[in-house]
Formats: sequence, C-alpha cells, structure tokens
Amino acid sequence: MRQAIATIGFLLISVFSYAQQTQVVSGYVFDEASHAPLIGAVIILQSNSSLGTTTDENGNFRLANVPIGRQSFKISYSGYEERLIADIIVTAGKEVNLNINMQEAVKKLNDVTIKYNKAKDRTRTNNEMAMVSARSFNVDDTKKYAGSLGDPSRMAANFAGVVSGNDSRNDIVVRGNSPTGMLWRMDDLNIPNPNHYGAIYSSGGPVSILNNNNLDKSDFLTSAYPAQYGNALAGVFDLRMRSGNKEKAEFVGQIGFNGFEAGAEGPISKKSQSSYVINYRYSTLGVFKALGINFGTGQAVPVYQDVNYKFVTNVGKHGKMSLFGFAGNSKIDILGNDVDTSETNLYGNAYNNAYARFATTVTGASYEHQFSEKTSSKLTLGYSTTYQNYTEDSISYKDRSIVMPSGAAKLTTNNLSAVWGLLHKFNSKNSLQAGIIYDHSIFDIMNKKTYPVNIDVVYVNMKDNYGLGQAYLQWKHRFSNSLSLVTGVHGQYLTLNNTMAIEPRANLRYAINSKHTLGLGYGLNHQTQGIYTYYVQTVTPAGISYTNKNLGFTRSNQFVLSYDWNVQENLRFKAEAYYQMLDNVPIEMKSSSFSALNTGASFNPSNEDSLVNNGTGTNYGLELTAERFFNKGFYFLITGSLFDSKYVASDGIERNTAFNSKYVMNVLAGKEFKMGKHKNNVLVLNIKATTLGGKYFTPLDATASSIAGRGIYDESKAYSEQQTAYFRVDFKISFRKEYKHSTLEASIDLQNLTNNKNVFSQGYDPKTNKLYYTYQQGFFPVPLVRYTF
Repeated sequence: MRQAIATIGFLLISVFSYAQQTQVVSGYVFDEASHAPLIGAVIILQSNSSLGTTTDENGNFRLANVPIGRQSFKISYSGYEERLIADIIVTAGKEVNLNINMQEAVKKLNDVTIKYNKAKDRTRTNNEMAMVSARSFNVDDTKKYAGSLGDPSRMAANFAGVVSGNDSRNDIVVRGNSPTGMLWRMDDLNIPNPNHYGAIYSSGGPVSILNNNNLDKSDFLTSAYPAQYGNALAGVFDLRMRSGNKEKAEFVGQIGFNGFEAGAEGPISKKSQSSYVINYRYSTLGVFKALGINFGTGQAVPVYQDVNYKFVTNVGKHGKMSLFGFAGNSKIDILGNDVDTSETNLYGNAYNNAYARFATTVTGASYEHQFSEKTSSKLTLGYSTTYQNYTEDSISYKDRSIVMPSGAAKLTTNNLSAVWGLLHKFNSKNSLQAGIIYDHSIFDIMNKKTYPVNIDVVYVNMKDNYGLGQAYLQWKHRFSNSLSLVTGVHGQYLTLNNTMAIEPRANLRYAINSKHTLGLGYGLNHQTQGIYTYYVQTVTPAGISYTNKNLGFTRSNQFVLSYDWNVQENLRFKAEAYYQMLDNVPIEMKSSSFSALNTGASFNPSNEDSLVNNGTGTNYGLELTAERFFNKGFYFLITGSLFDSKYVASDGIERNTAFNSKYVMNVLAGKEFKMGKHKNNVLVLNIKATTLGGKYFTPLDATASSIAGRGIYDESKAYSEQQTAYFRVDFKISFRKEYKHSTLEASIDLQNLTNNKNVFSQGYDPKTNKLYYTYQQGFFPVPLVRYTF
C-alpha cells in the first residue's frame, strides 16, 4: 500500500513538474560569527512547506523541483534565529546557489525556533559587525534598476547618501566626500580602481571591469564602518565573487552596452567539490556608433575587454582554497579634428588629439581553514597591476594643423598584498575578529606637459616603492536578542614617511520591538594620500625636491544616528543623520583655495606641490529611505538626502566642496507581469527618476582666458557658482522567456528618456574667444540580450 501511494505521489509530482517547470536551488548554511557549517539546518520553500531539505555534514544543501519564478525560502536551525531569504529569481536556464549566514539566539530554547524579522533580511549584510550605514546588494539589484547597466557603482547611486550626477563615469560621492575616499575590496583583498579607463588617482570610470555575472551577495557601507576597513574616508564596496556550479556545467551568452559576453561554469572535481566560473567580455560600442548613437565620445570609439574568474576547491574536510580575479584593458583615440562641437563630447576637445591606453589586473589566492565550530582563519595573497599611458598633441585653432606634442603620461603600479583574518566565537553573546593587512606598492610614474616654447613641465617622474600595514581587532557583544554592541580598533602604518594612526570604532544597535530599531555609530578614519600626490615635483634653482612626500594621513571623525521602522512585512522606512569632521587635509602653504577634498572632481590629477596637512572640512546631512521589497509583482525604492559639504583651505575662507549638491532624490519602481500558458514568462517594467542640486564649480575668467589663449579659472571664486539642477528619467523594459532547460532575457534601458540637458562643465573656445557649456548624455537607448543554458 505504501509503495502504491509513493508511486502515485511520484507520478503526480512528475506531472506537476512538467507543467510548472522546476529548477535546483542549492547552497551553504553557516554560522555568521565563526563561519562554521551548520549541519542539519532546515530549508523549506515558503510557498510549499512540503518541499524542503536539510544541510549535510558540510553545511551544504540541494533542493530539487523548485518551481521557476520568484521564490522565498525559510531557513531554521535549533537555537538560531530563523531566516527568510525572499524573492529569489529561479529560472530554467541556471541553477540557484545561496550562501546563508545565521545568527545564534542569545537564549537557546530547546528545539524552539526564534522568529526573525523578515524585512530585516532584505538588507542584512555579510559582515555581522556592520550595524549602521550599511546594506547588502546582489546581482539582481544591479540588473533590475533602470540606468544601472549591471554596474555596482551606478546601482549604489540609488541608495540614500550617494550622489552620482555624472553620466560619463561611475564615480560616486558618498555623504559629500570625494570619490577618491572610496575603498574597494574583493574577497578580502584591497583592490585598485576596478574600471575601464580608470586612472590611479581616481576610483571610477566610464565602464566597470567587474562582471555582475560573477558577483555574489556583497556589502556597501557609507560611514562608521567596522574596524577591518581602513585607509578610507568615504564609502566601502566589500565585494564577494561567487563560486561556480559544483554539479553541472552551465553557460551564458550576452550582448549589451557592456559588450559581447560569453561565460561558463561547472565542476572540476565532484569529489573535492571544486568548481570554476569564468566570464569574458569584449566591447560593443563600435556597433552603437555604427547605428548613429552618441555616447559622449564624439567620433571616437572606445575599445575594451575583460575577464572575471574564480576557481574553488575543498582541501580536506576543513579547508577551502580559492583563486580569483579579473583583468581588463581599454583604449581610445580622441582626435580633435573629428570633434563635432555641436554634439556631446565629454572627454575631448577640438584642439587636442588624445591617445589613451589603460590596463588593470587583480589576482588573489586564499586558503580558509575551519579549526573548530568556534574558530576559523583565512589567508589571502594578492597581486594587482595598473597601467596608464596617455599622449596628447595640440591642434592650431587657426588652421587645424598639429602644432606639437603637448603632453604625455605613463603610470604603472604593481601591488603585492597579504591579508590574514581570524574569527572566534566564544558563545552566543560574544565573538571576536582580528586581522593583519599589508599592501606593498611598486610604481613608475611620469606626467609632463609640453608648451610651444619646447620646455617640458614635469609634474611627476619617479620610480619607488612603499608599504601600508594595517591591523584590527573587534569584538561583538550581544546583551540580548535586541541589544548589540560592536567595539573595535584599527591601526595603520605607512613606511614611506613613518606615519601611524590608531582608530577606535563603535556601533550600537537596539531593537525596541519587532518594528522599531535604533542605531549609533562612531568611527575615526585615516587615509593616505595618493601615490601621485606624494611625488609631485617642486622645482627651484637648487634642483628638484618632493615637498609632498612627508604628508600625513587625512583624518575623519564620523558620527551616525539611525532609525529603522519595519512598517509592514514588505515595507521599510529608514532615517539616518550623520556628521563628519575632517582635518589634516592637504592644502597649499601659500594662500589659495586648493584642498585635497576636491580631488576626483575632474578627469585630471592635482599637480599642486608644497602641501601641508592644515586643511579642514565638514559633511553633515539627513537621509531618508522608503522601500517596498518585491511582493505581489511590485517594488519601489524612494531615497532622499539633504546635506552640506564645506571645506577651509589656506586662504581661510569656508567654501562649498566640488561635491556639495545640497540634495538628491531618487524614485524607483518596478512591476512584473506573468505571461504565457503556465505564467512562466515575465514582462518587467522599471522606472527611475533622479534629481539633485547643481554642483558648485569654479568659473572661468573670460579676460584672463582670452589673454592666455586657454581656459583660466578664477580661483578667488572657487566653487562659488552653482550649475542648474540635474534631472533624469530612465525607463527599462525587460522580458524573460523560459524554455525547458534554458532562459532568454531581453531588455532595453531608455536612459534620459526626456532628453534633459544637464550641465556637465564650463569651457573656453580660443577660436571664438567665448565661454561655453558642455552638456551630459542625452537620450541613450541601451539594449541587452542574455541567454543562459
């Protein structure tokens, strides 16, 4: 009888599966404090409680027959707070893999589950020590938001406290700070600027090298962050690369704005649970140019390619080894005689030929060992390189002939890195993290300008090396399930000039009840100056000296107050107020308006010498977020920030920083429509509207520019004039078609739908002897087709 019932049940499941189409969802469940695998954790499909499984002795699970579409999963483990992993997109073309961290309840109750707040899970970070000014994001977030182009930076610009407002690049301003204050990390390694056409003195670029098909759930932090993050004043991208499928081979092909792309993943050895994932991409902008679409480079066509990869294998029962990284190169030739001054051109001008070449690589190898259910450790070694070669010819504005070479730059860096971390969980209330980070930079940098009198003005020309050592210790104490405190200390030491800093950090979080939570955060942070800044030359009759070489760290004190209100299961409101004091900022010895806080506001480096750490600055503001998490086919995200960003340089005048746009507001929404006989196909509409205050800029001096025959800025009026407000609407239409064992996705992202003319910069034309404005990207349609199988 039992056998007959089981047979009938199997047949019913088979028929149901054929009708609905199913997929496999697998993953790994572990303790968030010690990273130990949780054996016997229960995973249940929320929409069908009879469909579930448990984790094996290694913390792994594999759940078959999960219907395609958006699915949510409940994870429970005796003595731990229950988790809900919501709205995971399950498709026919690719298995889903989840890494799920769980927190032990302070008071263990025998075989009783402690219910965890569902809405809180949606932005819960990988880093258990981050309790304010932090949220997680995943690959679906980089895809769904209109205008994001699969780019983590452009996606993060939708969050409260973050400003972009530059259509040509993905640099982001976090709470009024320069983009150069950002810290990028990948699988625990500090990495260089991960963007095509990204210079060593910036943190952004027009196109990301990072491939979102390789990214796992990652963290984004804006201030008062935990002690393992150092040498940063603004935000932190803590990126995680995902592992490949351990059971079967899968493939992806994609064509879009970011390039022609092909990817593969699968098992290397099922016995050792080893896998690989690799994606290669080659630029498609030549195709866009042939279609007559202007993307801001005039007649020039950017060319770039990149590869992202990760290999993982188990080593014995308690070890895991990984090899990961990316490599990308890019080039563009912008010829002045090809510049159409009636079109948008954000990178070149009619009086120069510019030839730019860039390359960036990151390679990391890590070994992680689980000593016990309480303790684990990880060692990561890395090697990264950057290359930038730029040459420039000047063109006569009279007869359009090439006059002479007018500039050249060649900047290369090689970085050796080592990161060691230790996690130890004493009990459900107390856990500790400690670590050491060392980055050694070897570089060869040169930048010069040539003028008609044939005299080279050399800004930098140096081969050298130095190291930055960092160490941290942090402790988390949970007084109860509602009240947690994280305290820590971070230290860093620069071998270049023997500069050292010790930094206390603290976060406090108190859940008043299941709906209301308060948080407090404080962090003292220091950041080195860029390699370029240290070696700017000072030329005197006595010879060449390096007056910036002994600059100390720029210092920041950050204070944060946060409030979370889980209005409903799928609706959240959050408010954060912050205050940041900056000092030891590099400014000039002589009286001027220059401050290092404004670096990153243009494509060019700062060539000021004779700098001293006497500048100050302040950033303060209020941020609001209203977010409806995806439910019943609909979501929205509304973020707003009111802020002020000021600095004082050696002239003693308090001024707006280059990033003080005063306010920013984003409104995003999306709706899914299920289609087809079995409702397996999906039409998705996403919209985004952004407005922000105009940025402050230094006006050109028309008289001085006319005399000099080139643009001369009136530094006495630095950042005193404001651009008009920025406004842009993006609208994205997507369609997902499910086949038996594959998925086809197609979308078109209509950027700047209203073709609004947003000011980019002010310039001077020596031919007409007039000032003019350059405008940002106009209407720009971005198609994409993706096939997974």
